[in-house]
Amino acid sequence: MSDAFRVQPAVGGTSGRSRPTLVLADLVPGTLVRDAALVAGAACLVGALAQVSVHLSFTPVPITGQTLGVLLSGTALGWRRGSAAMALYGVAGVAGVPWFAGHSSGYVGASFGYIIGFVLCAGLCGYLAERRADRSILTSVPAMVAGEVVMYGVGVVWLAASLHVGAGRAVALGLTPFLAGDAIKAAIAAAMLPAAWKIVGTR
Repeated sequence: MSDAFRVQPAVGGTSGRSRPTLVLADLVPGTLVRDAALVAGAACLVGALAQVSVHLSFTPVPITGQTLGVLLSGTALGWRRGSAAMALYGVAGVAGVPWFAGHSSGYVGASFGYIIGFVLCAGLCGYLAERRADRSILTSVPAMVAGEVVMYGVGVVWLAASLHVGAGRAVALGLTPFLAGDAIKAAIAAAMLPAAWKIVGTR
């Protein structure tokens, strides 16, 4: 691989803090046009995975494939582009693009907090990826879990406020039913990122 595509190790600045390293998206040639395409593509990925959905009778929050897309997008794009992609997904969906779960759009009520949480989740995963958390399973798993914690923190609080229920009920409706599935999605994302770095031959 040419030197142009090699990730340079983080070095200390005058303040003694390390600067962020490259993320996978930085290996794609280009600047502004590349970034716009990556942001739009990531939003479309999450929109597509949102259509893989199962609605449960006891909660307004559906099981979807969105979380996998959010974790991958944030980690691969870095915090700025990852957050921008999820913001685009949310804003476009509210504006009428039918790419929320079940081809819905607009304000989706009690589950809308998770869409807001996507922005923060992608941002945190991207931030950690810029500090090489996506280079091995041992570091990528905690990064994915941290992103999901943030996402559920926002989603469950929004759900509780929207439905006027207490914390225990909100957790039962908006967290407990999804733990197993999202653990699997986090594991898949955590495995894919180090594998991608291995494929491109850059550590």
